[in-house]
Amino acid sequence: MPKPSHLRSVDPTPAPAAQGAAPRPRGAAVEGVAKPGKRRKSSAAEELRVVRGAAARTRRGDIEALLRREGIYSSLLAAWREQLAPHGSEALAEREPGRTPKQDAEDRRIAEIEERSARLGRKLALAEELIALQKKSLPFWPSISRATDP
Repeated sequence: MPKPSHLRSVDPTPAPAAQGAAPRPRGAAVEGVAKPGKRRKSSAAEELRVVRGAAARTRRGDIEALLRREGIYSSLLAAWREQLAPHGSEALAEREPGRTPKQDAEDRRIAEIEERSARLGRKLALAEELIALQKKSLPFWPSISRATDP
């Protein structure tokens, strides 16, 4: 007698294949679902097609069937609807991931040049103060004053 396995079904009824019927699917349909670990990208046209297809469904369970067939979650459909509502189909267009930069490349370059200019201005002011101090202290250094006199 074989050992009981934890992988065996606990359902005491015989499997449908044993009865001559076609096997019944368990769980949700997985047609067209992306492989785990890979980010799925869809075009704006696909997103718009799914949103419009969901809007056309009227019977109970039709939207869920559409979501299973497309392999997407209801939260994604809700996000697409939110994007579509205020901005139209342009909102579904692809964008680069991440935050939008506050400044473009030209603005960053201008800010970098202004910062460098301010830093050099501070250095110049310090150098001018040191030169003025050296001029004031020149009479107190007899060896230097003699060497500079003609």
